[in-house]
Amino acid sequence: MSPQLLSMALAPLLGLFILGIGNGFLASLITLRLDAAGESVTTIGWVSAAYYIGLAIGALFNDRLLLRIGHIRAYACFASLVAVTVLLQGLWLNAGLWFTLRMIGGWATLGVYLVIESWLLTAADTRVRGRLLALYMISLYGAGVIGQLLLGVADSAGASQPFMIIAILASLSVLPLGMIPRVSPLIEHAEPLSPWRLITVTPTGVMGCFGSGLAISAIYSLLPLYLQRSGFDVQKIGQMMAVLILGGMLLQYPIGRWSDRHDRQIVLILIGVAMTALCLGMLLLPSLPWLLAAALFLLGGGVFALYPVAVSHAADRAPAGALVRMSQGLLLINALGATLSPPLITPLMTHVGDAGLFVALLGLGSCLVVFFVWRRSRRPAPAPVAPFTSNPPQSVVGAELAVTAALVQGATEHEQHEDLSQVVPEVETAVPEVETAVPEVETARPEAETAGSAAGSAAGSADAETATRR
Repeated sequence: MSPQLLSMALAPLLGLFILGIGNGFLASLITLRLDAAGESVTTIGWVSAAYYIGLAIGALFNDRLLLRIGHIRAYACFASLVAVTVLLQGLWLNAGLWFTLRMIGGWATLGVYLVIESWLLTAADTRVRGRLLALYMISLYGAGVIGQLLLGVADSAGASQPFMIIAILASLSVLPLGMIPRVSPLIEHAEPLSPWRLITVTPTGVMGCFGSGLAISAIYSLLPLYLQRSGFDVQKIGQMMAVLILGGMLLQYPIGRWSDRHDRQIVLILIGVAMTALCLGMLLLPSLPWLLAAALFLLGGGVFALYPVAVSHAADRAPAGALVRMSQGLLLINALGATLSPPLITPLMTHVGDAGLFVALLGLGSCLVVFFVWRRSRRPAPAPVAPFTSNPPQSVVGAELAVTAALVQGATEHEQHEDLSQVVPEVETAVPEVETAVPEVETARPEAETAGSAAGSAAGSADAETATRR
């Protein structure tokens, strides 16, 4: 990567990293504080879901605001709003108030992601997006790991101090972008594919993205609650959450690259099987800290890899002109699953106990396995059109980051060998050339042979005429 490109990407990535440290342990902190205050599991689930409702609203509408006021001013507004909502949560502990503040905070956080991802999107062309995605993933997950490790330190400082720390980090994240002497990049309004169109194009991709949203939201929102009620202190809870995120960071790429060399549907089936087996082990095996940490590391790797592998599988079927809109639509499907997850799982935890979290994840993994096996029996997976890339974007505009040059080229070549005109009818596709190339070769041969025969006949006649003269 050139120094110029790195300098352009450094400011937004640094802002993301600073904000991500505080945002990394905020969800865990809110769950733990509500539980300590005696709130029910259902209430905790709804407050957790409010954040994802805000994310979904921001994914639909924040790009319009960004187009009006520009990147730097939009980032300052969104980051300031994040800081204000967090400070208000530190002043008053009320579940209804926290629901509203978490929804506003989710909307503002999505705005921050939108600014950063659209900046990265316009900083370079498709040839280097893979490297930008790698830096983005390291910044996002690395900040999450550090934030979880700081959970115990921040919580021990007092009742309101952790919220103050998060607000300070949100305010500091404005500085890197605010000091850039550069005109804001331009973006286009996102137009994702409709859910119905996505279901007809890639049912496996839709189910994988939806299931990923269900699983990741449940883990972020409800796993700290399970750990606290299992006897872990706040510092240990932060360490366990850090191990889980670290597993997602380290195992996502190897699993994705493995899907390049094998059937992606088989890889999705195995992810579901691993998820089911790990959750069953957590229900049956003793809760030893080292054993739980190992299981969470592997669970994080599988759950965090589910979404990018499902998106890669969907891209293997899509025409080049629909890749961006398809990625945007799948991101919204993922957000829908994340929004529904806590309210759906918390009633089960109320009836069967805190282990209901893993009962729900076990059921989800089993359903994914059954669905993926059924889809493979109906329609086998196509060959991968491009190498796997991590898929960490959080906004529909930033979803275009995952559409690399290799993916566009592979999809274009796929159009040359298979008719994809009916996959997304409103998108123009290339005409397959395989069937028209063969007859041209076959018809060329008789002409050559005829020309050769005519030349041979002419030569034979000339020889005979010469012999007669002699």
